[in-house]
Amino acid sequence: MVKSIVQEQAGKGRNRVASRRRQADPAENAADLMLSSLEDDLNRQIVRLLQVDGRMPFKAVAKQLRVSEGTVRNRYMRMRKANVLSVVATADPTSISYRADAMIGIKIASTATPAEVAGRLKNHPEVVYLLWVSGRYDLLAEIVVESEKDFAEFLQAHCYGRSDIASVEVMTSIVMYKNQFLLKSPVQR
Repeated sequence: MVKSIVQEQAGKGRNRVASRRRQADPAENAADLMLSSLEDDLNRQIVRLLQVDGRMPFKAVAKQLRVSEGTVRNRYMRMRKANVLSVVATADPTSISYRADAMIGIKIASTATPAEVAGRLKNHPEVVYLLWVSGRYDLLAEIVVESEKDFAEFLQAHCYGRSDIASVEVMTSIVMYKNQFLLKSPVQR
C-alpha cells in the first residue's frame, strides 16, 4: 500500500515537471539553444580542445579556457544532448587491419541528383566520408575496407554500372600525412 502511494506521488511530480517544461519561457529556450550551439565562441573553443584530445578532463579544459569546470561540463552535456558534439576515436586506416583506403570522385548521371546518390551510398559502412563538391566531380567519397578485394566488390556493387552514376575516378591512398578534421572559425566579413 505505501509503495503504491509513493509511486503515485512520484508520477504526479513528474507530470507537474513535464507540464512546467511545456510552458517554458521562449527566451530560456533561445538561451539553451545558444549554449549548445557552435555559434558560441566558448563552445567552439571547447570543441577545438577536445578535437586534439577527446579524453581531456573537463578540469584541464576549464583551466586552459579560464572558466569553471562546471561550465565546461554543462556546455559539453548540452552540446551532446543537442547532437552538436560527439567524441569519437579516429585512426590511420593503414596502421590497423585495413588494407584499402581510397577517395573516389563521382560524377552524377544527368537523371540523378547528388543528394540521391549520397543517400544511397551514405549507409554503407565502407563509406567514411561523403561530400558534395564543386568542380570536376559532384561527390567525393572516402572508402575504407579491409582488403583490395573488398574494395573492388564495393565499386562493382555500388558504383560501376549504376544508372545514377556517370563516372567514377578512384584515387588510392599512398601515404597519409594528416588525418584530422578541425572545427573552422566562422568567416570574418
